[in-house]
Amino acid sequence: MGIIGLGLIGGSKALATKKAYNHCRIWGDDCNPNHLKEAKQLGLIDEVLDKESYKILDLLILAIPVDKALDVIESLLDQVGPNTLVIDTGSTKRLICQQVVHHPHRKQFLAAHPIAGTEYSGPSAAWEDLFVNQTQIFCQTEKTDPSLLKFGIDFAQKLQMRILTMSPEEHDKHIAYVSHLSHISSFMLGKTVIDKEEKSDNVIYQMAGSGFASTVRLAKSNPTTWTSIFRHNQENILEVLNEYIDKLEDFKTRLELKDFDSIYQQLIKSNEIKPILKGINQNNNQL
Repeated sequence: MGIIGLGLIGGSKALATKKAYNHCRIWGDDCNPNHLKEAKQLGLIDEVLDKESYKILDLLILAIPVDKALDVIESLLDQVGPNTLVIDTGSTKRLICQQVVHHPHRKQFLAAHPIAGTEYSGPSAAWEDLFVNQTQIFCQTEKTDPSLLKFGIDFAQKLQMRILTMSPEEHDKHIAYVSHLSHISSFMLGKTVIDKEEKSDNVIYQMAGSGFASTVRLAKSNPTTWTSIFRHNQENILEVLNEYIDKLEDFKTRLELKDFDSIYQQLIKSNEIKPILKGINQNNNQL
């Protein structure tokens, strides 16, 4: 297996694969030479990926920011062997699927998004159980060679992931709600508090509890990765963000009017998320 991008996702794929398969050899590459060196020292990879290696790979995983993936995906499909499956891991799917639609080796590509991650980055953030009981989304599976598709599905299941298929358009719209908006909220909450702290003393941090910490946790995520995601899913994110801002404006108006009865009813309505979250947690604890 080859992995391009040896951060949280790529590094975790390496560790998970080594755990799941008794015999595997992993080649890796990263644009950051320090990451590449660290990945080798940590045992994430066995060899540095070079052009000669491409031809002998069973699987090539692309775990780099989505804009960078668009730049290299066609070249990679040109270089891999005829039986190599190329899988990306990006948080947006529509543009990369459009990018390869007419490529002569399109059937060797499987558009994928593992719904797993933390706020940490780099090879040292890699965790072998990151994908256990998590969802693996595949898009446009009908465009992938059936035997390679089976291999890709078997690989995900070997890592103990659940499989979900959908169109790239469905993926990008849904993920804007359940992932991209969460990150925006966390980033902007963090910025709000930082801006406030600059105008006062640091007592605000001494007052922060677990609620603040859990809400702002995602603000520690990699800015390069997330700027790329926001750029590539701009249309869906703007739609979702407008809905969210409308909800905030409505809440602000009710607060200004001291309409606490309706605020209470809104909170009751929001509590309907509880069984949904419980179901998600249960699914994450069983395969």
